[in-house]
Amino acid sequence: MKCENDKKDLARWINNEMNETERAAFELHLAACPACRLELETDQQVWDRMGEMVTPEPSASLRPRFYAMLDTYKASEEPTRNAFADIRHMFRQFWSVQPGFRLAYSLVLVVAGLGLGYLINHTGTKDNKDRIASLSTQVNEMKEMMMLSLLENPSASERIRGVSYTSEIKQANPQVVDALLTTLNNDPNVNVRLMTLEALAPIAAKNPSVREGLVRSIVEQESPLVQSALADVMLKLQEKRSVQSFRKLLQQKDLNGQIRVKLEQTITELI
Repeated sequence: MKCENDKKDLARWINNEMNETERAAFELHLAACPACRLELETDQQVWDRMGEMVTPEPSASLRPRFYAMLDTYKASEEPTRNAFADIRHMFRQFWSVQPGFRLAYSLVLVVAGLGLGYLINHTGTKDNKDRIASLSTQVNEMKEMMMLSLLENPSASERIRGVSYTSEIKQANPQVVDALLTTLNNDPNVNVRLMTLEALAPIAAKNPSVREGLVRSIVEQESPLVQSALADVMLKLQEKRSVQSFRKLLQQKDLNGQIRVKLEQTITELI
């Protein structure tokens, strides 16, 4: 077009996308602009011919052939269900968390692949069970490493994710427990501390040293939410050693009133 009028207005006019004011203004312009009228006529012919085009009908065999091909593809992609499938899936998730774990991910895949090859060729042997146990240990160590790394992440959501790995660790070693207790006492995010306490509670039920760590943590907490959650955990564990720590909290003049009442009730039930 050899005028200042926007060429897009032609398509809008043809497709009836203008309001009444815009249409009136555009038609007034058309009446005075031979170039736009010629352009409009050309475009209109193109649109009319496109409307006359017949969409070809698919052949009757297209749908059956498509689904047959789809079924074949699904069958070829169906993974073999074994212990190592879940391991590969887990470490693919590790890959997406932090680039620094890609080397470890690759190494574990190599170990898993070697183990899988061995199992295929030596099914049912005693060595087979030993190798499975060894691989399981390595996977557990990888989970611990991932958890410890995520606990140091600046993102609260990533630290929460790290805490969640605790449920996948078969037996938390002292390093994991210390990291969780440190997070409980020092993490700046209340939600992270609450998640950490939730992760530590089942461990504390079987581990006296963890219960002792939770008792010491009571006086470290300033959040009413964490103080209340600790009271619930101590009551569930029937940990009488927590009474002294709760009494220390009661000495704080700025202690939340509802928490004060709850701690007094908790002390009464524990004595």
